[in-house]
Amino acid sequence: MKAARIVKPKESLQVQELETPKPKGSQVLVKVHSSGVCHSDIHLWEGGYEGPHGLFLKTTDRGVKYPLTPGHEIAGTIDSLGEQAEAFSKNDKVLVYPWIGEGLCPACRVGDENLCDKPRSLGVYAEGGYAEYVLVPSYKYLVKIDEGMDMDAAATLSCSALTAYGAVKNANLKPDDNVVIVGAGGLGLMAMQLAKAVTGARIIAMDIGDDKLKAAKEDGGADDVVNSKKEDPVKAIMELTDKLGADAVIDFVNASKTVEADMQFLRRRASVVLVGLFGGELKLSLVSMPTRAYRLIGSYTGSLNDMVELVSLAKRGVIKPVVSERFKLNQATEALSKLKDGKIAGRGVINP
Repeated sequence: MKAARIVKPKESLQVQELETPKPKGSQVLVKVHSSGVCHSDIHLWEGGYEGPHGLFLKTTDRGVKYPLTPGHEIAGTIDSLGEQAEAFSKNDKVLVYPWIGEGLCPACRVGDENLCDKPRSLGVYAEGGYAEYVLVPSYKYLVKIDEGMDMDAAATLSCSALTAYGAVKNANLKPDDNVVIVGAGGLGLMAMQLAKAVTGARIIAMDIGDDKLKAAKEDGGADDVVNSKKEDPVKAIMELTDKLGADAVIDFVNASKTVEADMQFLRRRASVVLVGLFGGELKLSLVSMPTRAYRLIGSYTGSLNDMVELVSLAKRGVIKPVVSERFKLNQATEALSKLKDGKIAGRGVINP
């Protein structure tokens, strides 16, 4: 089988010929139709993240090993099953849950494998979906999808939508709450749809690109938009909230500059949910945290149960993932470059 792999960080991905795995036990081999292109893939490609004080946090220090086939948003059809695999048949259309844990830590024991102490996530710690086939460790990580569901859109549910769903849940929104969603890319647009449909909150989208803010209105259902490059974001948010401030902020950028602004337009009792991985550092007014009862929350993807709920929401048309660009395996480097440069509105997918 062919796979687009990161051989060395910061170098172009190489399309290599690998042996096609043969599933054993409860394993399942999935023929990949769609693999979403995610910002997390960029960090794997670059070899790390920006930490505090300009420190570069290497992915290898987290246990990532190269060469690696990235790709954790995977939809496809079942090619073959191990002798102990149940509930699925050859050619079933499936969505893969990639956030696999080691099964024994406290998080895994309660179904939160995405928060495992020793993760084995596909496309991060194990071979992923930028390939013609992917080996899934167990059939329990598969969710069947309807014949009529678009595979490209379905793939985004396992990270883009799942991460957005987890963030919206962590924000604990109520009807008519003012929530600022920072970053109107694929995750931001999905969070807007989910927050609108599930919570009834008032959505204020913030970005530095007018094209993305237009998409926030048209595809995300945002009530108001703020271009933080063209206007003072703090002043704009305070005006839009009758000078009360935001009840919650969900930051899909999570860079020093964006979070510093977030902390300045909060209402008392507000929550700030940090999702993005751009990184940096933040100085906090420690007295303000208890006196204004702020909550600062880190949010990382969602559970398998959350993904099952998302598939149901998508099936009923409550949410509509926005897939804007499609690439072939030999265009994987181009796909990552375009995403890094902010040139993909919505979500890009690779079709092996």
